[in-house]
Amino acid sequence: MQESAWLVALNEFLHVGGALVVIIAVVSVVTGIIREYIPQEKLQKKLAKHEKRGPLMGALLGTLTPFCSASMVPVVMGMAEMGASMGTIFGFLISAPLCNFVVVGLILATFGVQVTLIYIAITLGGAVLSGYLIGMTPLKHAVRRDMAAPATSCGSAAATACGGAPAATSNSCNSGQVTSCDTAVPIVCSDGSTVTTHTGQPHAKRLRASMPFAWALFKRIIPYVLIGAVISALSAAFLPAEMVEKYVGSDSWSAIPIAAGIGVPLYLRIEMALPLLQVLIAKGMGMGPAMALLIGGTGASLPEIAIISSVLKPKAVVAFVVTVLTLAMIGGGIFVAIA
Repeated sequence: MQESAWLVALNEFLHVGGALVVIIAVVSVVTGIIREYIPQEKLQKKLAKHEKRGPLMGALLGTLTPFCSASMVPVVMGMAEMGASMGTIFGFLISAPLCNFVVVGLILATFGVQVTLIYIAITLGGAVLSGYLIGMTPLKHAVRRDMAAPATSCGSAAATACGGAPAATSNSCNSGQVTSCDTAVPIVCSDGSTVTTHTGQPHAKRLRASMPFAWALFKRIIPYVLIGAVISALSAAFLPAEMVEKYVGSDSWSAIPIAAGIGVPLYLRIEMALPLLQVLIAKGMGMGPAMALLIGGTGASLPEIAIISSVLKPKAVVAFVVTVLTLAMIGGGIFVAIA
């Protein structure tokens, strides 16, 4: 019996881990190419100029930035320093962890097209709507704009723009946020790796230039994928189905707020959460509670809340958490209704 359980765990690990490694590799390459052709600082300057469309643009920017919570903060600091509206910032903060390329790709690989489209509508639509709503309240001023210059995630000094003046945003080697010039500009990280942009160069050269970021992104994500595959394998083999059924089983409406609330104390990286949720669903967890847990845990975990507090004032942080939990419960409710 025990030997059979371990064999189930091994087979589950190979199946889930292998599929996700391929998906992550493809998404990383696509993201690297997008980052090479759409420089981050140009997008941020556009955000500052189009305040009325700010929440929409901030949310769309979030779909292009496969960042964890720590990597989002330098981008948000850059937005704040340039005077971007709270609606723009809020839309980005909701969209970036919940609806970026990596998340969408993984959900597509795990649950299929229909679930993915509904998920995008909930998270991206929620990011845009919440951005507009917060812009109509006194909280539109609850962003810290008196912060120091954004720090770099690789420990290097702030980059310099093409004209010689300091860049408005930080350089994050892990996130690929670098200065774009007409010539190659390498950013050297503490681990010796470099990220370089080649704006204005031939397409073949720019495609090659996008690969260091793609490789850096792949290396950053893949450990979480493998951890998720291990958790998935062990859960498939050893987690009692009765426990899942008892607390968040079936598609009970009462399980949705419980699942959404459980996610907040956790630090659910999407790469770890999806394989685990796939197993929990197989063991009896309803799709509604699963989505509530996914949105709540990846959108407003305690570490993320702590980091975002360095950019938003306390009342805005509370509004952020309430927004994510609301989206989690709405998303869970929708999946319960259509089940």
